[in-house]
Amino acid sequence: MGICPIRCKSRMTVLENALEPLSQAHDSMTVSLCNYPSFGQTELTMCIGEQLTIISDDGDFMMVKSSTTGHESYIPICYTAKVTHRWLFRGISRYKAVELLMQPQNLSGAFLIRESETNTGGYSLSVLRRTNTSCTDCVKHYRISNLQNGWVYISPGLTFPSLQHLVDHYSEFVDGLCCRLTGPCFIKGVDAAREARPEPTVIRRPTLNWKDISRSVIFRRKRTESDNSLVSEGLREAITSYLQMTEGGDYSWDT
Repeated sequence: MGICPIRCKSRMTVLENALEPLSQAHDSMTVSLCNYPSFGQTELTMCIGEQLTIISDDGDFMMVKSSTTGHESYIPICYTAKVTHRWLFRGISRYKAVELLMQPQNLSGAFLIRESETNTGGYSLSVLRRTNTSCTDCVKHYRISNLQNGWVYISPGLTFPSLQHLVDHYSEFVDGLCCRLTGPCFIKGVDAAREARPEPTVIRRPTLNWKDISRSVIFRRKRTESDNSLVSEGLREAITSYLQMTEGGDYSWDT
């Protein structure tokens, strides 16, 4: 029996038959959902949104090691979430999704997909869209519905064979979302590059006052390491060329 091609209702390539479902074991990790302990002046042993190493698990509680503080803690399992594919969070509420996405390391377009609280077996997409005017209601939520054949969609006009294909599509096209998906929600201990990103250094040179600049500053051949001239090499060459053309003088760099 031959294979019947099925075209996805989107701007994606032709896909054939059903694809394998998402594997819960793929890139699986455990992430903290809160700061612990959360009372008094006690030093934190675990921070919200960080990767945890599981040392032992007895079902209701687990011994974990923080990837940021290095401390070990015995915590309820409800303080953590299982994350696969870097963006699929299992066991978190809408409120926790907002709290995770509102971490300062996340930029507009940061997202996660979580299990729906109201639709059993369904999912929801939560997307951060920061604005300059207000930080309220920055996270938008979209229900991901299921078709009988296992395909998923946010808008009925765009269906996808898997959550991965849905993420890939909305990472390229907005198509009705508040913004394009730019990257999974930040996880401490995993996204080291974003954690260590330095602030850009801005160097502002003083404004030139041409009346105070002598000919010797402009017509100087070489600059030493200690030379902090306001006139760059390219500008001096341009001025020299202009004077040679307009005045016919011999302005050598050796003067």
